[in-house]
Amino acid sequence: MQNKVITIGEILWDVFPEGKKAGGSSMNVALNLHKQGIESRFISAIGKDENGKELVSFLAANHFGTDLIQINDELPTSTVVVQLDENHQATYTIKQPVAWDDIKITAQNITAVKQADALVYCSLTCREEKSKATILRLLENAKTRIFDINLRAPFYSKELIGELLAKADILKINEDELVWVKESFGLTGNTEEQLLKQLSFQFKIEIICLTLGDKGACVLNDGKLFKHAGYRVQVVDTVGAGDAFLATFIACYLQGYPMESTLDNACKVGAFVASQPGANPEYNKKIYHMSLE
Repeated sequence: MQNKVITIGEILWDVFPEGKKAGGSSMNVALNLHKQGIESRFISAIGKDENGKELVSFLAANHFGTDLIQINDELPTSTVVVQLDENHQATYTIKQPVAWDDIKITAQNITAVKQADALVYCSLTCREEKSKATILRLLENAKTRIFDINLRAPFYSKELIGELLAKADILKINEDELVWVKESFGLTGNTEEQLLKQLSFQFKIEIICLTLGDKGACVLNDGKLFKHAGYRVQVVDTVGAGDAFLATFIACYLQGYPMESTLDNACKVGAFVASQPGANPEYNKKIYHMSLE
């Protein structure tokens, strides 16, 4: 049976010094799932403007459906200014309010979530109460709830993150976000394994993926820690690499891959995306079998 995943969240233009590229973590995850043979659908909103039309055209060119993307008559399509440091790490200036701040609950997206194997959500989309309320309502109907914590200052708080962590069956978090969670929720562990186990226990989260940049990643699953050293690539920019990692993890997990293979594939695709410009370079499922240094 075909696996089905719904993502909900941002669709936007990442504006680089050299021009704009289609992005948004939630859209990136949906597109990566699609490339890897998972039936994915995407709930979001665009403005009634040229940027919105261009994003719809971009998705159509990637053979990705747009039936769950709403058009907002009052708010603009989202844009994000991306700045890269000397290590090619990205920082973001995210405009507010935008169309995806006002994603409305509909019978169509409730049905889509009920029929899917998983719903992927993140904290940034919950910065405004309207979209947050929609996400919380949809989570009530989800079989598996996957939380990409995706902290983007200043759009989060301890109260918001605690509420969203409590809903998660699977969590994706990076090393900087783990430091913030440790400090905010009183975790006392001295190692990554200890911290992930405490986080898993405190919020009853079954699986936690921790990405570690060029040091690879690890996964806590059923109390056991799996580690991967990552792949060495020439980094162009890190935009979308974590989204590619998460999508690959979800795709392999739903298809029943062993956890070691799931983690290896996720690290491989994340590294490949970091070696390419922008969040959505072309590839297909054969990337699992690519040779990376």
